[in-house]
Amino acid sequence: MAQAIEIHAEGSHEPGPSQDLAAGGLAGLVCSLGAIGHALQEAFDPQRFLKEFSAHVQRLLPHDRLMIAYLEDEGRTFTVFAEYAAVGPLLHEGHYTIAFDPGGRYTPNDWDLWPVFAGEAALIKDFQVDASLAGGDSARFRALKAGIRCRVGVPLHSGGRAIGALFAASFTPDVYAEEHVATARQMADLIGPFIENIVLLHQEQRRRHRLGVLAGLPRVFGASLNVKDIFDRLAEAVRPLLDFDVMGAGLLGPGSRDLELLGRVDDDPSFTMPGRLPLEHFSFAAAVEAGDTVLHRDVRVELDPTRPGDRMIIDSGRRANLCMPLWFGEQVGGALFFGKRKPNWFDQADVEIANGIAAQVVLAVQHQRFAEEQRRLAVAEERARKLEQRLASLRDELGERFGFHQILGRSAALREVLARAERVAPTETTVLLTGESGTGKELVARAIHYASPRAEGPFLAINCAALPETLLESELFGHEKGAFTGADRQKAGRFELAAGGTLFLDEVGELSPAVQAKLLRVVQEREFERVGGRATLRADVRIITATNRDLERAVAAGQFREDLFYRLNVFAVHLPPLRERGEDMLLLAEHFVRELGPQFGRGNAGLSREARDALLAHAWPGNIRELQNAVERALIMTDGGLITATQLGITSRAARPADETSHHARAHPGAPPTADSLPEVEKRMVLDALAKAKGNKSRAAKLLGLTRFQLYTRLKRYGLDT
Repeated sequence: MAQAIEIHAEGSHEPGPSQDLAAGGLAGLVCSLGAIGHALQEAFDPQRFLKEFSAHVQRLLPHDRLMIAYLEDEGRTFTVFAEYAAVGPLLHEGHYTIAFDPGGRYTPNDWDLWPVFAGEAALIKDFQVDASLAGGDSARFRALKAGIRCRVGVPLHSGGRAIGALFAASFTPDVYAEEHVATARQMADLIGPFIENIVLLHQEQRRRHRLGVLAGLPRVFGASLNVKDIFDRLAEAVRPLLDFDVMGAGLLGPGSRDLELLGRVDDDPSFTMPGRLPLEHFSFAAAVEAGDTVLHRDVRVELDPTRPGDRMIIDSGRRANLCMPLWFGEQVGGALFFGKRKPNWFDQADVEIANGIAAQVVLAVQHQRFAEEQRRLAVAEERARKLEQRLASLRDELGERFGFHQILGRSAALREVLARAERVAPTETTVLLTGESGTGKELVARAIHYASPRAEGPFLAINCAALPETLLESELFGHEKGAFTGADRQKAGRFELAAGGTLFLDEVGELSPAVQAKLLRVVQEREFERVGGRATLRADVRIITATNRDLERAVAAGQFREDLFYRLNVFAVHLPPLRERGEDMLLLAEHFVRELGPQFGRGNAGLSREARDALLAHAWPGNIRELQNAVERALIMTDGGLITATQLGITSRAARPADETSHHARAHPGAPPTADSLPEVEKRMVLDALAKAKGNKSRAAKLLGLTRFQLYTRLKRYGLDT
């Protein structure tokens, strides 16, 4: 059997007499070169060019098919540059590349072409009868299926290197001989540089066209500032630039190594991808984070199937993979990826275009983030504006509610005191409020605060007599974690919390000597430490104090520090007791009736003449607080209409000194409630209501203006729940 393939080493094709081209053949080649030049000046059409070339060389090299292949990617792949078929369909259509293995390992797709690309000529006389074909049965089968019986292939050279190959094939066996190989070599040597120029021109034209299309991508992004919403449209606009089966993009979160999917388009809808992709699942994670372009020509060969991310790419059916970094300034903030279910699909020209697409995606994401930030700022500014308006409104309301003009009373004694307080309010001076318990010292302190430059700051009040020394010290100055048992965290004290505002210390005369010493330092130096702490803190507060004790007498008795007294008593304001305010008590009583009446269902209640007389005749040792309790008691007792003196639960008695009253209370702590005490009156009211309701507790609660729960609380309190 004759040898099927004859290999001719390069350099051994010097033409002999039998190989000389006839004058007509030479003229045909010149005409073909003219066709090539014509192609250089017009829009390039490889198929038309090869058809014209075929007509000119048919007599010199008879053929049914012609194909020119061009080496790319530094000889690792080749592209079918052009193909002409006189009869039958083309075997190679569309843009694609085929792997070329110069290492000598044949694959079914090589079609035994690699020796030609390596610079040798190959002659196959008959695909059907020769079994020594290098490509094996697969190559023979594919050739015979296309109707090809014999073929000649020679390399194309330019600049002393192989740039591709020229193949001629015939449907008739044994058509080609050695002289045809020589003729094909001469043709290839003649057209090689022209083919390279055409390819370079075509590549540049294609590059410019792709870049021109790339410049139009902003119109796609202009449809929406949300990249996710327009990702499908973006993919369709990109497809003519960079053909793909899969396109997607992911963003790295701040301080995260996970890609959050921004968008994805896949021609295979059956394959799904998670919305978050950990980078460590991919073998090329380091390259992505470093901002390198990742190009996999065949993922089945180059990826690691033991890595979850690599396995996902392989299982998706992708063969070629292209991954571009998304640069946000000097930092990689994500990746743009393309996939094709054919190997060796993407090349360096695609890398350039993909870089341009990535830059457009980055710009769109930045615009989206900027727009989102602007929206957030607008929302925050609107919220801040509303809060400022609300704060101003609340400030006005507080100023209106706690202003000096809201303190009820027309008596000269009260007006004189309020005028004195108003005079000191705009200053930073420490104020000492004195007067009996229940005369409204905290109300005046608030009025001073809201009339001062510190009105926008907090107003905090603490009753110094209500807490034991250890807790009071912590409440005032704060404590460090572990300062004492139960101090499981650091706590800020009132002097810190009231920064920029006013701190009101009520019942300051009840402070222990230790706390007095600490308070002296705060008043004098404006400095303090938390309990258990060493750091010195500044006290940016105005201090207002109040007491119902005679501090001068306490100083004389050694119960209160003299130096502290003089620092607190910078500006003293003494509030008169209610018994010295004349008809102010009637004004206050009517105010309490209007304010508390609706709470007890007594909105139409009023004061009878005898009730007014009783109010004026009473000594009011508890002052305004006692008056409020008396009105509340009367509202509970009355069924509506005018309140009587009996319902007030007070008796006309001469005023007695407050010290005597308090001494009496202290001398008999266990004495039973007097006839006019609130508990006794309330107990009688509950009994009367039960009697009227014939023991029906729901009806009795309704008569009293209470809920069932409130009634049961009182029954238990007075031992009536049996």
